[in-house]
Amino acid sequence: MHEERVITEKSTLYVVATPIGNLKDVSLRALDILRSVDIIAAEDTRVSSKLLAHYGIHTKPISLHAHNEKHSVAPVLAALAQEKSIALICDAGTPGISDPGTFLVHAARSAGYAVVPIPGANAAITALSVAGLTNPHFLFYGFLPHQQGARRKELEALRTLPYTLVFYESPHRVIASLTDMRATLGGDRVIVLAREITKLFETIHACTLNELLVWIQSDANQIRGEFVLIVQGAELASELPTAEITRVLRLLLEKMSLTDATKLTSEITGEKKNKVYEIALALKDGCA
Repeated sequence: MHEERVITEKSTLYVVATPIGNLKDVSLRALDILRSVDIIAAEDTRVSSKLLAHYGIHTKPISLHAHNEKHSVAPVLAALAQEKSIALICDAGTPGISDPGTFLVHAARSAGYAVVPIPGANAAITALSVAGLTNPHFLFYGFLPHQQGARRKELEALRTLPYTLVFYESPHRVIASLTDMRATLGGDRVIVLAREITKLFETIHACTLNELLVWIQSDANQIRGEFVLIVQGAELASELPTAEITRVLRLLLEKMSLTDATKLTSEITGEKKNKVYEIALALKDGCA
């Protein structure tokens, strides 16, 4: 059956998400665009050529990586001026998300050209979907600084934020970053490690930072590949005054055990269980 060719718009930059591991995770629309554009700008032409060859796409990609992106903008803009259609792709996932692409997108939009997103895989969102952390808010940080001093300074700035924190990390620095996270954020924080997502040796592991450092260093295989690290946000102190917490506890202690009353009061008020338990003990002892 003859496959109809998709017609791309002239002078348009398409920002195309590609698979993060499994080649089947590319969208049908992405394939249509890649087959139809005049030019494909790729982060690493060697990596992208494998995807293009797999799907029988014969357009030869040009290079646009992190080290040459600012210099590569001019020829891409010139091609857009000649009414060419261009697809921007990175090695894996969505361009511009801890990958090259932002300079080109900004320049193309500033020059008045249409910039069209072709959505698809993204490592951070994919990992978040299976993390199971219930906070509905998250902060995507990306890669932490390479040097320990700068890395700890950044982590310290993030330490009190109540949002789930999402990081990318390489196998060369994952132990150092986890060590600094434990020292700065605290070893009791829950962390979900997602390694080699969608690939053959995909690993999703949840525990505390203390436990993760022991676990990952006990098996050299777990230090291979690319990582998404999802860290539980800081717990917010209750905004309710102690008097209100005490009032709730008094009511519940009339109906249930100290343990159950403590747990339910913590859930109702948002206060930490340890503090609620201390108030409950004082009530039982007649001191509150």
